[in-house]
Amino acid sequence: MARLVMKFGGTSVANVGLIEKIADRVVKSRAQGHEVIVVVSAMGHETDRLVSLAEEVDAGGADSVRELDVLLSTGEQVTTALLAMMLVKKGITAKSYQGHQIKILTDDAHGRARVMTVEEDRLLADLAEQRVPVIAGFQGISPSGRVTTLGRGGSDTTAVAVASALQADECQIFTDVDGVFTTDPRVVPEARCMSRITFEEMLELASSGSKVLHTRAVELANKNKVALRVLSSFNDVAGTLITSEDQIMMEAPLISGIAFTKDEAKLTLRGVKDQPGIASKILAPISEASIEVDMIVQNTGADGNTDFTFTVQRSDFQTAHQLLAGVARTIEAAEVLGDERIAKLSIVGVGMRSHAGVATQMFEILAKESINIQVISTSEIKISVVIDEKYLELAARALHAGFGLEVVAET
Repeated sequence: MARLVMKFGGTSVANVGLIEKIADRVVKSRAQGHEVIVVVSAMGHETDRLVSLAEEVDAGGADSVRELDVLLSTGEQVTTALLAMMLVKKGITAKSYQGHQIKILTDDAHGRARVMTVEEDRLLADLAEQRVPVIAGFQGISPSGRVTTLGRGGSDTTAVAVASALQADECQIFTDVDGVFTTDPRVVPEARCMSRITFEEMLELASSGSKVLHTRAVELANKNKVALRVLSSFNDVAGTLITSEDQIMMEAPLISGIAFTKDEAKLTLRGVKDQPGIASKILAPISEASIEVDMIVQNTGADGNTDFTFTVQRSDFQTAHQLLAGVARTIEAAEVLGDERIAKLSIVGVGMRSHAGVATQMFEILAKESINIQVISTSEIKISVVIDEKYLELAARALHAGFGLEVVAET
């Protein structure tokens, strides 16, 4: 018997028919002797509907942000009740819970709260009485007693936090895909679903464009050593287990996956004086505007000047460009260049630690396709490049084939 936390996202509970299928899956797991705790999101598109309602009356300010959390948390309340009712209909004793009823204690950061503790007493009592707790994801309660929401990926984070508090054997994240793929199968048809991947690799893939799991949930699972499994709500497959590196294999594959995003833009400040503190002067206004900077490259110039390049989310490009123009005048830089037609592509794998020449192989593959690399960034298990967005799909297919990702044997 295992203790399982099963989390179902919005597409998995989009209507009553799908909720019944979820209930059947819970019944099946119970019949196999497992203890089951369920975490659910709002029904598909319900959160978007609630946000639209809020936009019609939003007065702005901290009070509106606080009340928005109250509004958005109602979406999950509907799903928990419907699923609990469906389980009861199928002969399974179940009880629904909102975040404040357990309680899931968070900080006071409305709209992006972080989980501090999960009180497990009620949940353990339910399990002892053979009852299935059905918990609203995405929400909690602050120390001041206000409803909070956890932001993007919040239901995944709720599931991991509950799994950690209950010392669950596995936290299962059910989605509309079969697991974590070597890359996006819509771009590379040969992409395959991986049976296992490390926390580190999943974090790098998630931060580089993979949309399967949000980084906060993976970070929390890694910190608390919660085994994560991504699997399909619609197909009966084993999915992908995400766990620590020592649980994977002695010889990890060289490259595990490829992630990419078109949602970035590049900014370059040319003719910058090469002197201490110049980077902070350039980036301080960007940071003050709450614009996140991704890749950063500074070239060393022979004439005492340098070029400073960085990337931002494409939605922040215009604001960042205007701020950089002001910086350029202040520090007497030569000019500001911008490009919104770029893409970032990353290869990820813990096998890089023990294998040399991965970067060379990556660059050779791209060169054979006449794809120019504009920016390069590396970490211990990741290499990222910026290229022209029109070459993104070609690059992804070439790298996937070049590193043999469609045929890598896993154990």
